[in-house]
Amino acid sequence: MKQAINTKKEAWLHAVRLRTLPLALASIFAGSFIAAYKEVFRWEILLLAALTTIFLQILSNLSNDYGDTIHGADHQDRQGPVRAVQSGLITLEEMKMGMYLFGALALLTGLALLYLAIQDWILFGIFLGLGLAAIWASISYTSGNNPYGYAGFGDISVFIFFGLLGVYGTYFLHSLAWDNSVIWIGVALGLFSAAVLNINNIRDIESDTTAGKKSIPVRIGKKAAIIYNWFLILGGNYCLFIFAFITKEWTALLALAIFPLMIRIGISVQKGKNSAEIDPNLKKMALSTLVWVLLFGIGLVFLGKS
Repeated sequence: MKQAINTKKEAWLHAVRLRTLPLALASIFAGSFIAAYKEVFRWEILLLAALTTIFLQILSNLSNDYGDTIHGADHQDRQGPVRAVQSGLITLEEMKMGMYLFGALALLTGLALLYLAIQDWILFGIFLGLGLAAIWASISYTSGNNPYGYAGFGDISVFIFFGLLGVYGTYFLHSLAWDNSVIWIGVALGLFSAAVLNINNIRDIESDTTAGKKSIPVRIGKKAAIIYNWFLILGGNYCLFIFAFITKEWTALLALAIFPLMIRIGISVQKGKNSAEIDPNLKKMALSTLVWVLLFGIGLVFLGKS
């Protein structure tokens, strides 16, 4: 059942989608926990990386609201939550201005982050390029003439930016050093983030089909998308074992305490018969990913190196 939006303030809060922010922060925290474990942690890097990521996530959410309205995914028969522009309380022009605002904020905090972290101009340029790519990815998911989300490439983007780049990039900005073991936590976060998107797309499979949005569940069907969802959940936790084996820090496996909840989420998605039954699992998967990271960090930083 759709929740009514009655005021412009409520509409903007819906557009920002606060429930997606814990997932955005998870990769930043994961990279920072590993930096703390390696004794190269810097508070200013964590703060600016977190702010940049939050601004990018909000930009993506606003762009998604804008783009789905433009391309017809937010039609009156859509089964998911009501969108801000769809409610009529925010105009397309106002939403576009919101996108400009958060895009600018992400650019400013990102530049400050790179200025504090990197003194080498070649590295600065590389990371600036990656940051601009992240802004482009946030905007182009459902906006523009050829949004990649409508072609089914959203999972790849989420895997890269919320997983590999989010975790490894954050760790590198703390340490300015390479560590191959970090990749496995980046892969884990990428898989969990893709699971959140996949649950969203399973929920919207009927309306996305109508709008011509070829997400992975639309392309492969609901049953195969549920199998894919299990792969993402189980694969992310398997990567934790690889990290622990490589580093010999078995206390990092404390994160598995949240694994039973992830299993229940997978079962709930599998049994969900409609959008209303599937939708709550979005928030649960995002929050369980954040808790997974926090437990991972506690085990690695406070219980490891014994």
